[in-house]
Amino acid sequence: MTKAERAEMYREYLASEGFPVNIDRDGVVAFKFEGGNYVILIDEDETYFRLVYPGFWSIDSEEERLRVSLAALHATAQVKVAKVYPRNDDTHAAIESFCSPPEAFKPVFKRSLRALGAAVQCFREKVPG
Repeated sequence: MTKAERAEMYREYLASEGFPVNIDRDGVVAFKFEGGNYVILIDEDETYFRLVYPGFWSIDSEEERLRVSLAALHATAQVKVAKVYPRNDDTHAAIESFCSPPEAFKPVFKRSLRALGAAVQCFREKVPG
């Protein structure tokens, strides 16, 4: 399955579940959920599934970067499959897994969204300064 075919598969699934969704010129599948902007990034490896909640927390100082890093480690350790990490001056959360065949993301998609939400909540509880 090509990257474009996978992008269309994700778009069709998200639309059928009622998510507002689009595919940008770079092939990134973007959608909204509970006020947040999420993306599915498509890799050359067709079995690799990556759901990301990008830029949900900005990092405004070096002192905050330390708090963010510690809170991200805590959230990543506490929530199955989820990763929280600083990137440049933002914080991202992601679910990364192997889905073979690529359509295998469907039964775990909603659970993946819940795991992202749990990781972000865990992070937010730990990060205050």
